[in-house]
Amino acid sequence: MTRNLTSTELKRLHRERRQATEGRLALLLDGVQTPYNVGSILRTAAALRVDHLWLVGPTAAPTDAKTQKTALGSQKFLTWTVVPLIADAVPLVHADGYRLVGVELADTAVPLHEIDLTVDTCLAVGHEDRGLSAGCLDACDAIGYLPMLGKIGSLNVAMAASMAMYEVRRQEWATPPS
Repeated sequence: MTRNLTSTELKRLHRERRQATEGRLALLLDGVQTPYNVGSILRTAAALRVDHLWLVGPTAAPTDAKTQKTALGSQKFLTWTVVPLIADAVPLVHADGYRLVGVELADTAVPLHEIDLTVDTCLAVGHEDRGLSAGCLDACDAIGYLPMLGKIGSLNVAMAASMAMYEVRRQEWATPPS
């Protein structure tokens, strides 16, 4: 009969997965204004070991009370840089050695799972209604989208960011170590 893991077994399971994960993952939030979305993204980012976040433009602050309500303390496990303009953020991402991959429904986007995400990757997600800014789209090294099968053609930005973060980790885990 299947049973839930004990806390010791759970710690062991997570430790083994952490040891199998070497790739770096970062996020660029391009004008994600809703604090609850930012909080949800922060929580997933902490769970999937995001190394750094760049918070661009009017992105809600991790210190905002509404953000903290959804983040549930996960922001204490993350580092971030607030950058007023996308033109200033992109060089920082590239200088840190990341490939900038936009997650967006755009005319040149390909399914996210078809992009090689096994290199150090910074995922860019954008505003809840308008998506990534034109400056961010132009600066991306690749643009991917999450294929939808149902009658709804897009996801909430926090859900899309979560799925994209997981895809980066999934690809790394599926690739045998070199």
